[in-house]
Amino acid sequence: MANLQYSPLLALSPLDGRYKNKCEELSPFFSEFGLMRYRLKIEILWLKKLVRTPQIKELETITPSHLASLDKLYESFDINDAQRIKDIEKETNHDVKAVEYFIKEKFKNNSDLKDSLEFIHFACTSEDINNLAYALILKEGRDEVLLPVMNEIVNQLSEMAKKYSAQPLLSRTHGQPASPTTVGKEIANVVHRLRRQIIQVQENEILGKINGAVGNYNAHVVAYPNIDWIKFSKEFVSELNLTWNPYTTQIEPHDYISELLDALGRFNTILIDFNRDIWAYISLNYFKQRAVKGEIGSSTMPHKVNPIDFENSEGNLGLANAIFNHLSAELPISRWQRDLTDSTMLRNLGVSFGYSLIAYRSSIKGLTKLELNSAVIDEDIDNCWEILAEPIQTVMRRYRVPEPYEKLKELTRGKSINKETIKIFLEKLDIPEDVKKELLMLSPRTYIGNAIKQASDI
Repeated sequence: MANLQYSPLLALSPLDGRYKNKCEELSPFFSEFGLMRYRLKIEILWLKKLVRTPQIKELETITPSHLASLDKLYESFDINDAQRIKDIEKETNHDVKAVEYFIKEKFKNNSDLKDSLEFIHFACTSEDINNLAYALILKEGRDEVLLPVMNEIVNQLSEMAKKYSAQPLLSRTHGQPASPTTVGKEIANVVHRLRRQIIQVQENEILGKINGAVGNYNAHVVAYPNIDWIKFSKEFVSELNLTWNPYTTQIEPHDYISELLDALGRFNTILIDFNRDIWAYISLNYFKQRAVKGEIGSSTMPHKVNPIDFENSEGNLGLANAIFNHLSAELPISRWQRDLTDSTMLRNLGVSFGYSLIAYRSSIKGLTKLELNSAVIDEDIDNCWEILAEPIQTVMRRYRVPEPYEKLKELTRGKSINKETIKIFLEKLDIPEDVKKELLMLSPRTYIGNAIKQASDI
């Protein structure tokens, strides 16, 4: 076993094995390679910011062309560079320091830059680099990978809501027959819920700080007391398109990460709810699943087409939320000015994003296989005339008929009711004839309120 060559089949996590092709676009952001690349970017941008500062005379000989060589180091960063950083880390036992030494190593023979290399990581604690690297990872991973797929789910569901806006559907509150709705309206409910969470996800502030070992600019002020370091820090963080956090300990306290993960978790919970409802509707044969040639539903029952995409989505959403919940609860806690518990947890952000992405794509795949079975839906609602007890007793209340609820309860509860039963009851009612005629025209299929409009407007 020790001599096995690496293969995705040997991956400990299914994210890097079985499901790799379903979430690999997250790797440039959340992998260790990605973290190194973003750390490198922050180190270089910090040095460039220092170079542009008139009070730092020691760097005034560095020209834009010199800085271009620094940019190239980040832009051309590859797996070999990442491996070199890992090799340096074996000696330093410190991952951020390894990035600093990597930059210095690259430019130690550069006559234009070698005398300024000690300004790399100037006045920084590791967390100045880490928090900004993770902030960019979260921001860009969210915006470029996760949100587009989240919106794809919502757009697909919105189309279904409109397509099936007029298809009557027997509601099942507490699992029992209830006032009708439409297929489209029920999907529209989900669309509205998911959209609210998407707004919260995309509008969640991504914070950053660069203020030294305990957040007070201690070393900065000693080295260059004439620089307004608060203004300097705010400018630098803002230039990264992040929101500056003015008050921190050694670490940016991760409250915004908790907020972001909570919003993603709520999106996932809503999608779990939807997956389970669709699963149930498939079991009622309200939806058929289009068979895919070559696919097998059961190893022993050839007829089966199982709702595996929605089940797969539900399982992966649960895994994602378990991690989201743990990170959300623990990341904002740090003993005194800093402890290291967040370090290992932050490395699992990509895991939670990965399981979410797999789940979203499973739901999308499942939706593409669905075919509405109107015949079965219509048959169920047509055989449920007792649901008209609600509108009839409500109209009876309007015309002050005594005990309307109790009369309909006696007529319908636990009994087999059909159109004729309803007709006989209505004909005996002491209400205006025109109102009676309107109620006689009512059927389970037409008793859907304004569901069609709500579904069409989503």
